[in-house]
Amino acid sequence: MDTFTSFWPFVIGTLIVCNLTLVCCEFSPKDVVYAVNCGGDYFKDSHGINYQSDESSSGIASDFGKQFLVFGRVSQSDSVLYQTEKWNHDTFGYDLPLDGDGDYVLVLKFSEVYFNSPGAKVFGVLLNDRHRVISDLDIYEKVGKAVAHEEYIPFSVQNGKMNFNGESSTVYDSFRLDFLKGELDNPKINAFYLYKGDIKDVPRLPPLSSAVKSEQFNEEQEEEDEPIVPRDKILSGPKAEDPYINDETSLVLPVLVAIGCAVPITLCLWKLG
Repeated sequence: MDTFTSFWPFVIGTLIVCNLTLVCCEFSPKDVVYAVNCGGDYFKDSHGINYQSDESSSGIASDFGKQFLVFGRVSQSDSVLYQTEKWNHDTFGYDLPLDGDGDYVLVLKFSEVYFNSPGAKVFGVLLNDRHRVISDLDIYEKVGKAVAHEEYIPFSVQNGKMNFNGESSTVYDSFRLDFLKGELDNPKINAFYLYKGDIKDVPRLPPLSSAVKSEQFNEEQEEEDEPIVPRDKILSGPKAEDPYINDETSLVLPVLVAIGCAVPITLCLWKLG
């Protein structure tokens, strides 16, 4: 009887946790209006999102990222989304369908697989030929190399108007997504999806500081002799200089000690002489 009675709090607690989980996690892949694995084939990710193969003629497809088997912040299976990409020498983009009025979230997926420093590739993103939703995106500066990065862009559609950050533009059954050519290299995109719903329900990548990094694994593939620095410690920049390399106190102190010892010894020898 006591065992049965003590079992009920466990059951009730489990049910409460499950209900809270269902309430807090309302994301459903059925609410994804459109998803593309840019430059790649069809793929279903760990959230159940079905990314269609990239059939767009805009941009240049690349699988340069396949040299990295694992990307930081995502599982090995979902790394597929970051192994291929679309890029272009000029501005390029996609036409995305809408599913009536309501709230939307556009999720853009990026990873830097070529450059080894910030300031090498910087570009912007334009929505519906009007809304500059991202300016001066530098993927390496944000997360480093071979690490997943996402941008979340919430907007709404109501009575033929797209609303973003206090601005509105005319929209019909679809809208344009453009990746803008900047002065530093070329724009790119790895994958994206359009979700109809609230941004709070969209799955997020784990924080960079607590994510499992793949840098050591990837850099060992490229150059085994190069020392590996965890991405959450130093994102970029030259090797730190030795703070004592120009410190002359390390030489002066032994000299002073030697003089201090030599003086009394010399005096003693002079008196004995």
